[in-house]
Amino acid sequence: MVATRAGQDPDNGKSPRTARGLKTLRKILDAAAKEFGEKGFHEASISGITRRAGVALGSFYTYFDSKDAVFQALVKDMSAQVASRAREAVAPEKAALAIERAALQSFLEFAHENKEIYRIVDEAEFVDPASFREHYESTARRILDRLRKGEASGEFRPGMEEAHAWALMGMNVFLGLRFAVWADQPDAERVAGLANVMLRQGIGGPKAGDE
Repeated sequence: MVATRAGQDPDNGKSPRTARGLKTLRKILDAAAKEFGEKGFHEASISGITRRAGVALGSFYTYFDSKDAVFQALVKDMSAQVASRAREAVAPEKAALAIERAALQSFLEFAHENKEIYRIVDEAEFVDPASFREHYESTARRILDRLRKGEASGEFRPGMEEAHAWALMGMNVFLGLRFAVWADQPDAERVAGLANVMLRQGIGGPKAGDE
């Protein structure tokens, strides 16, 4: 997994206080991503995480009380990393549609680099429903904020609302599954471009009409 500062402090009152502690926590979270991603929550183990991380069992319990706790922290960490990559890819001065293209491309690249994110987030629906819901709701809020900024600038049509954000997020999620997770050689730039054209032009042909 990409090592970033996103989500480095676990939400359990055991935040690291030194640079060494931050590095150890990052190792544990990265190792947990591989362990859960390969084995699933129920087959994964704390000992498997510590072996992958190259840390002592005691170091794990310095930051987490249980397998459930590290899984919950991991879901939040991965969600934060997705948000961080999108922010890094998006320049505020870009046009609204260009922002959506850059955000999708960054997500596709992240998903290909971190394919385990799909299994982990999917399992969170049953292991940690609150984190599962927050992952998608927070993503939808970020998208809706971008859509409304585009609406305010006149680049998007009036009336942007939550349903538009969820529809766009759904498209992005499944594009990531097909063209990032399932693809051996992803073409994030091309796929993001195709999706952007669809947003710009729609898919209704000359015979399209309301039922």
